Amino acid sequence: MTSTSTAPKAPAAPRRGLYLSLALGVAVLAAIALDTTVVQVGSEADARQQAFSADTYGTTEFPRIQSVIQERAVDAVTLAQAIAADKDAAIAEYGTPASTGAIMMVTVTGVAGEPRAGVYPLSVEGLSEDQKVRVQTGPAINGTDLRDAPGDIAFGGFKNQIEYQDAGAGINRAMAAQVLEPVDTANLTGKTVTVTGAFRLINPANWLITPVSLEVQ
Repeated sequence: MTSTSTAPKAPAAPRRGLYLSLALGVAVLAAIALDTTVVQVGSEADARQQAFSADTYGTTEFPRIQSVIQERAVDAVTLAQAIAADKDAAIAEYGTPASTGAIMMVTVTGVAGEPRAGVYPLSVEGLSEDQKVRVQTGPAINGTDLRDAPGDIAFGGFKNQIEYQDAGAGINRAMAAQVLEPVDTANLTGKTVTVTGAFRLINPANWLITPVSLEVQ
């Protein structure tokens, strides 16, 4: 008699392992989906994820900064007298404290002299001969006087020091485009100009004004 036997069944362990792997994969995908934020192109969230644009920032911020400086600017003779009498009191009344020299807002009318690297000295009636007043007209606009003038643009609002510096440069470029480009700044010598702007008070006898408005008479 021939005996018959049943073939052994395949072990169930590999199949159980497969099921466990699939379940784990589903769980991982679910966790990723829960932690993923869908950002619509052009939305506010999309704008935040884009790289910082100093020129966009400058174009947006300059009109507000211009208004602040124009509203707070004081006549040059009045300001010079106030600084000479009590510098700290003058800063409190007319300036914005800053880490390196306060930012002062001023309006001045004077006759432009010979420029040096785009910086014009101004002869201003009512100021002493020792008081130097200069205005920078580019092409390079240096410093962060405009950025620091309002007092509310702080380092903590930026990702790093580079962005903070670039913000100042972007504001300067926006000013140059709106204020200086319409003016023939290469030929101001001998002309009477009225400038409203800001300067950093380091040497009380030497002001270098960054303009927010410049009119030629």
